[in-house]
Amino acid sequence: MSAYFEIAYAAAANRLCLFTGTGFSKALSANAAPGWQELLEQVCDAKFKSADIKNALFPKGASNPLQLDEAAQVLQLELNKQGVNLHEEVAAIIRAIKLGGAYPETEKFLKERSLRIVTTNYDKLAEEVAATDCLSLSPGRPVPRSTSRVKVYHVHGSVDVPGRMVVTADDYFNFMHSESYFSRKLSTVLHENTVVILGYSLGDTNLKSILNDYRGFVRTHAVSNSIFLVSRKPVDRRIADYYSNCYGIRVIDNTEVEEFFGAINGQLEEAVQVSKTIEVIKRVLYEGRVFKEKYIKIESSFYEIVSAIGAVGESLEAERVVKTFADIIAKKMKACGESGAWSQYEQLASWLTYLGSLIDVRGTAVETTFLDAVKFSMEKMSRRQAYGYSWRAFSVWDSRWSNVTADNRSLITTYIKKKSSDPDALHIVARG
Repeated sequence: MSAYFEIAYAAAANRLCLFTGTGFSKALSANAAPGWQELLEQVCDAKFKSADIKNALFPKGASNPLQLDEAAQVLQLELNKQGVNLHEEVAAIIRAIKLGGAYPETEKFLKERSLRIVTTNYDKLAEEVAATDCLSLSPGRPVPRSTSRVKVYHVHGSVDVPGRMVVTADDYFNFMHSESYFSRKLSTVLHENTVVILGYSLGDTNLKSILNDYRGFVRTHAVSNSIFLVSRKPVDRRIADYYSNCYGIRVIDNTEVEEFFGAINGQLEEAVQVSKTIEVIKRVLYEGRVFKEKYIKIESSFYEIVSAIGAVGESLEAERVVKTFADIIAKKMKACGESGAWSQYEQLASWLTYLGSLIDVRGTAVETTFLDAVKFSMEKMSRRQAYGYSWRAFSVWDSRWSNVTADNRSLITTYIKKKSSDPDALHIVARG
């Protein structure tokens, strides 16, 4: 719930950017949109009588001898001999792709919310779904100065100007080494928005460079990671750790595009209401006020507060933020001590695993508060139904331990082994 609520909150605050790849276009076209290799193979089938070139570039049952951008470069050289332009051929195939299938949740979101879409896709399917009040921007076309509800940035070009599409190795080289409006815009949206990567892999070198730059920004300013990667397939924890450690990306796995938007739409009503309370958050941060204990007892309050802190651009290193977190956690632990407060133990565990998934706390001003609260939470849980201990809190730690960043798991493990002899706490951290 927390990750979806955070994304819904960003959408409600008009601070959401979708970063879309081929998988997104496939979801909007009943899987008709081709992948990059499939696209190049279709060009081979259409323009060469012999299958020699196709078999040489994409041998069946063997690894490709060249990267796909290099294969595209070879195709361009061969097509030039026929007086055929590769970019025009690719554009013709892409233009033929039509919307297809059922995607009501995706359509509802794109038609109703304000957002930015940054895409490496050449097609205009997202614009067709968003329909009204949508601007499409791509290299080779004038940059509109007007505002719109939805803006789609085609950083690798679009079918509107085929000659400016990034297809071949030369195109990629020029794109990666040019300081264009679109490369700057891509970097800007990563820093200023919550970003959701849909239907895209991390294989693009330019994307890796920008994400590394963003990761440095996260570490320097001690802000929460605000990039999510939505994967259709399950993602191994070690791979999720890699995404988190290298790029600051949180993974939402085993989730289809339509399923993802359904979950976001389900959180939007509450997120819209919460976004209206941001002035209350500001009064706490800047006027020395505190949250009432009644509010802290509500499970969603922590997610609302964290989202609001990000919305106002505050660093988790800021003294006022650290003080606010300390007050919130202290009140939550106090609530756990009240009679019949079993839900509070569960909620505290949820809060701590969520915070542990957002930022690496080692070396930050919130480290001590976080670790003390983790120890308190783990020592009040139990694998078995024991009087005075929360079984549900154990269930939260057990199921969400893998969501905590690798560095935080290491930090917690060292701390618990040093400070606690509780068998259930040691059982959780023994998983590594």
